[in-house]
Amino acid sequence: MRRGITATALVAALALAATACGSDDETGSKSSGELSGTVTWWDTSSVGSEDKVFKKLAEGFEKKHPKVDVKYVNVPFGEAQNKFKNAAQAGDGAPDVIRSEVAWTPDFANLGYLAPLDGTAALKNQDDFLKQAVASTKYEDKTYAVPQVIDSMGIFYNKKMFEEAGVEAPASLDDLKTVAKKIKDKTGKTGLYLRGDDPYYFLSFLYGEGGDMVDAGSKSVTIDKPEGVKAFKAVKELVDDGTAKTDASDGWENMMQAFKNGDVAMMINGPWAVADTLTGSQFTDKDNLGVAPVPAGSAAQGAPQGGHNLAVYAGSKNLDASYAFVEYMTSVDSQATAAGELNLLPTRTSAYAKKEAVDSEIVGFFKPVVETAVERPWIPEGGSLFEPLRIEYTKVLTGQTTPEKAAKATGDSYRKLLKDWK
Repeated sequence: MRRGITATALVAALALAATACGSDDETGSKSSGELSGTVTWWDTSSVGSEDKVFKKLAEGFEKKHPKVDVKYVNVPFGEAQNKFKNAAQAGDGAPDVIRSEVAWTPDFANLGYLAPLDGTAALKNQDDFLKQAVASTKYEDKTYAVPQVIDSMGIFYNKKMFEEAGVEAPASLDDLKTVAKKIKDKTGKTGLYLRGDDPYYFLSFLYGEGGDMVDAGSKSVTIDKPEGVKAFKAVKELVDDGTAKTDASDGWENMMQAFKNGDVAMMINGPWAVADTLTGSQFTDKDNLGVAPVPAGSAAQGAPQGGHNLAVYAGSKNLDASYAFVEYMTSVDSQATAAGELNLLPTRTSAYAKKEAVDSEIVGFFKPVVETAVERPWIPEGGSLFEPLRIEYTKVLTGQTTPEKAAKATGDSYRKLLKDWK
């Protein structure tokens, strides 16, 4: 497993040096037994829905610790990974705490940009966390983040449109095609919006055909095996036969608008999309939103494990307050609030017993889904596997390449990225 050239030394130097670059605010102090100073937090959640709730939770931490000022910054998700890397590498402007997508955590840790959290206040009641959520926080037997949210994917569908067409949620890809045809015949609407510019939305099809991007245990690239080719063929057929529509850009916005306005009957998405979905004209009655497992492929039914962790920058000038902030934001009460207001899934077992989580139908549906979700490879290069896949996935859906060529090109890119892998 690749490691940064001087990662260990960098962690020590950044964490201990008072002049090291972290947030540009005053250094915190705990000499009086009371936390103080500033904690800059980069939140990567969705603007207009999730961000409001998380910002309010951060304000609750300030009330609990009145001498601590939480500097809240919402950083667009698509920009956050590289922005944090650039700031940490340059030693200027990195936040004290970052909301890290699960695949980023081992990458940041490998580079020496994160503070180890074992033995700190950030890891309170560790045994309460779901085991599958904890997996992405580890790197070389140390803990570098705390899981805040865990998620997976399912089929979101318009119940009224399904009722009009006389269909039920599809259990397989064959069912999906049949359902889409009936919806088209009865309503004139397209069955599925298949997001074509984000390879994360391809993973359920890849797992459904028995494939994966890589096998980290054997250090083997697997995307170009026959199962990967079958997955590319499966998504191409959905577009070619009219089951699905897609776009090569602006996929999120186009998908959400098409589903919210009733132009399509289904989309593949996760719990993070529920709050936005319920703002659509088709879902003024929230009971019109149906959710079901992703359709199974020829080999299996499987959705990817996703989520977000909170990590502390190794160069933070206010480590004590940062650790406390991470603990607060990942506490049972904070996770219950996110479950109740945003339908996001907690990473703590005990949070599922809280009223807010119990009352959420979305949380109730997705809990067993995340328990059986397919883990992604928790390697430093894990996040980098998506760009080569994105290029070829989009090209397949738009007819610019064949499934066979796409699988081979992606595999070739992975072997250049993952040195000495088969």
